[in-house]
Amino acid sequence: MKKPTILELPLALLLCGSVPVRAAEPVQRPPITGLSHIALYVHDIAKSRAFYKDFLGFEEPYSLTNQEGGLHLTWIKINDRQSIELFPEKEANTDRLYHVALETTDAAAMRDYLASRGVAVPEKAGKGKIGNLNYFIKDPDEHNVEIVQYAPDGWTMLNKGKFMPDTRISTQMVHFGILVGDLDAAKNFYEEILGFKETWRGAKQPTELNWVHEQLPEGQGFFELMLYAQLPEPNKRGKYHHLCLVVPDMDKAKATLAGRAPRIGYDRPLEIQTGINRKRQLNVLDPDGTRVELMEPNTVDGKPAPPSTAPPPGR
Repeated sequence: MKKPTILELPLALLLCGSVPVRAAEPVQRPPITGLSHIALYVHDIAKSRAFYKDFLGFEEPYSLTNQEGGLHLTWIKINDRQSIELFPEKEANTDRLYHVALETTDAAAMRDYLASRGVAVPEKAGKGKIGNLNYFIKDPDEHNVEIVQYAPDGWTMLNKGKFMPDTRISTQMVHFGILVGDLDAAKNFYEEILGFKETWRGAKQPTELNWVHEQLPEGQGFFELMLYAQLPEPNKRGKYHHLCLVVPDMDKAKATLAGRAPRIGYDRPLEIQTGINRKRQLNVLDPDGTRVELMEPNTVDGKPAPPSTAPPPGR
């Protein structure tokens, strides 16, 4: 059979041969701009409200009821972009941590990006009951991580500038603490996929690493990875699963809390300590044992604490 000459080849074939094949452009991650909220299960909502409002001085801007008319969820406002969500518990003596939440500028684009990286995501970024875009993903330790985009017509932004009294013990939540069993897997998720960056690691003893700080890529705040060799029982995780509030003057904060403690019958000691990170802190426990860590922003001598070189648990 006679082979066709170049002049006899179809034009489409000639054009295809002249156009270089390009690899698909990688999906870009939108910015992660802040720590949105931490959600906790509580046993007695009245006692929890007293702790966070009367003791820590925050306000409760709004809440949601369930179909039976009971409380589904209520918000404790720290600032215009941060809050603590309180849910009535589903079962007693369980892990108090429901989820932690990250704010992004584009929840839909973040969904597409996460899907491109193999993370299980919903079909779309839905709109929640208070008007913000949100959905959940899971980290390697099965923590629920909510992705949130504040909508202009959502309750968060509609209440901007409201419900922020001078009684607040703090105006900023600086980190969440979550239990992590496999540091390598956690770092792959938070660093390689979400873009976090390790800033510090600390240890109680030189033989075993205890904490790793992972800074948000585009915003303030970090996750404190609480490393373990053996996972604590669900009802004993409150001192590990925690939130940290920054305070400029720990002595003043202690005096304020001491004056409010009798109102709610808070009888635990209020002790100022200097942590391994060389920052002064004071820990209080809510009625369910969840730790609220108050911490000054700077080290006691202005010098950074050196990072630990200890190996993670089990190594």
